[in-house]
Amino acid sequence: MESESLVYGCIRDWPSQDAGEQRLRRSINRRVLASLPAGDAWPFIGRDMFSCCQEEGAGLFQTQMIHFGASYKAVEYEWALWVAEFEALLKRLYWASAVVHLETELNGTHTFRWESERGFHSPDEDDLRVRCTWEHESELRR
Repeated sequence: MESESLVYGCIRDWPSQDAGEQRLRRSINRRVLASLPAGDAWPFIGRDMFSCCQEEGAGLFQTQMIHFGASYKAVEYEWALWVAEFEALLKRLYWASAVVHLETELNGTHTFRWESERGFHSPDEDDLRVRCTWEHESELRR
């Protein structure tokens, strides 16, 4: 059996007192996600791996949460390419923070965090900052 990698996480927008601005940001984020490739056309980042609540009161209070997840064949060997595509997506979205979990069969679990230095990011800004932590779980065999 081939080595499987699981990638999942969440992109968070920031709450706003201006309801119109909030709706506009959410709408733009949904349009960006809808524009991603689908089916066999996507090598790393695709439309089908993302989800977010559409209506206030139905899982959406103040902060838009964009959830994502996918299963890959040993994506850790091409992780720099995956991260480049993810950061290209982040540049097109409104967000305050993002977290990605990478679970690998051989190398444990890695957690990657992106946080905007200003507390929020608007499309086409280049202030991406990543902080990475690495966790590794293993069994002791006797």
